[in-house]
Amino acid sequence: MNAFWVLGLIALYFLVLLVIARITGKDAGEAGFLVGDRNSPWYVVAFGMIGASLSGVTFISVPGWVGSSGFSYFQVVLGYFVGYLFIAYVLMPLYYKHNLTSIYTLLQEKLGLAGNKTGAAFFLFSRVLGASFRLYLVCLVLHSLVLAPYDIPFAVVALFSIVLIWLYTNKGGIKTIIWTDTLQTTFMLLAIGVAFYQLAQQMGFSIGDAVAAIGESSYSEIFNWEDYNARDYFWKQFLGGALITITMTGMDQDMMQKNLSCRSIRDAQKNMLSFAAVLIGVNLVFLAFGALMYLYADSGAFVLDASEKSDAFFPSLALSGNLGTITAVFFLLGLIAAAYSSADSALTSLTTSVYVDFFKPRAGKGEGKKLRRAIHVAVSALLFVVIVVFEQLADSSVIDQLLTVAGYTYGPILGMFLFSLYRKKAFGARAYWIPVIGLLSPVLTYLIKSQLPVWIPGYQLGYELLLVNGLLTLGMLVLVDRVLAVSTVQHRVNE
Repeated sequence: MNAFWVLGLIALYFLVLLVIARITGKDAGEAGFLVGDRNSPWYVVAFGMIGASLSGVTFISVPGWVGSSGFSYFQVVLGYFVGYLFIAYVLMPLYYKHNLTSIYTLLQEKLGLAGNKTGAAFFLFSRVLGASFRLYLVCLVLHSLVLAPYDIPFAVVALFSIVLIWLYTNKGGIKTIIWTDTLQTTFMLLAIGVAFYQLAQQMGFSIGDAVAAIGESSYSEIFNWEDYNARDYFWKQFLGGALITITMTGMDQDMMQKNLSCRSIRDAQKNMLSFAAVLIGVNLVFLAFGALMYLYADSGAFVLDASEKSDAFFPSLALSGNLGTITAVFFLLGLIAAAYSSADSALTSLTTSVYVDFFKPRAGKGEGKKLRRAIHVAVSALLFVVIVVFEQLADSSVIDQLLTVAGYTYGPILGMFLFSLYRKKAFGARAYWIPVIGLLSPVLTYLIKSQLPVWIPGYQLGYELLLVNGLLTLGMLVLVDRVLAVSTVQHRVNE
């Protein structure tokens, strides 16, 4: 597909987004930008969150993983549902009870301003890296597979993407995101549906035949109950999926900001549970498509370059022409939707967190809107810089390490929230201990991960790393709190 058609598709897609933004952003004030006036229909939020949860990484990577790990990822997906139950019935009632805009202000009650700002800072670092990487992946695909022959620099593709996102989120914020996410989810689901149908047709299968062939293949193996040392051992994957959901959805401003825009806690819970059920089915479709891709390749009909990673399989097949122009069109629309459904909400949530957690308390009367817009521009610029840095590194191992570091930062957030749930009284320690513990916990977790294969030969630490990190943070907070409480009592006795 030539660059003219690609750019035309992108322009048309964003024209629709800008129309939606104009309608939804009309008369949107601060409450509209931050929490959608707390008037969002729960079913619209639930549908839109599917696209935001899948993201560009899932859209590209999950089908590719099937070649090396079968359906084992589905063990993680099953854990997601348990995590969503915890969010719906433990975390969200707290958020609604306190009428929160930024969920990290909940930490202030038990951990003071230091806890609030430490939690927000870890979120900002993690989300900037995560959102930038997701958008980088999509810009990379557009640049390398479509636009590179036309000598369009990567930085121009990235800048164009960021500017367009800024344009349609600038006025309405989360009030706009709620509705644009529905469009983006629709295109993602259409993309995978069309690709699945066209690939089945290409192989001479009906949909039923394709499902049967997938079920009979070795690619459809899901469960590993035996080898607890392996990374894909069921309980590791299942527990990891639950923890990932609790931290990266329930304790993540990006995802929870949409839930907080619902009209009531009851609506928010209906949104969360229906979204969780649908997400399980959608992930299963992505895995099934991945199995069908590999069956197609095994037949010799398509050869993936040995130098390319599994992530390149779906893009290469969709844009090869083997599945027809309609598949290529919907793949590009789905890819764009996958990237921007996570990037636009990330930009809005980052703006919200910086504004509410760091600047709003000091903003003078009437300065809020101006300050928020300035922060919105600054965060957009930061995302652009990080995307360009990713491209300049041009080393997947370095990028993987950066994202691994970002993954470590959710552990302290988990630990601080657990402490807030566990502790009835406010944290008595001096404020500087909180960021110190937050920084120390990932370091200790890394040391444990590096030494664990020595202590338990053959054991591979998987998604349970998040639990280790969170429990270390929780343990250190409890320990310091107790030590300083005893020290205070003893000091009073001595007086």
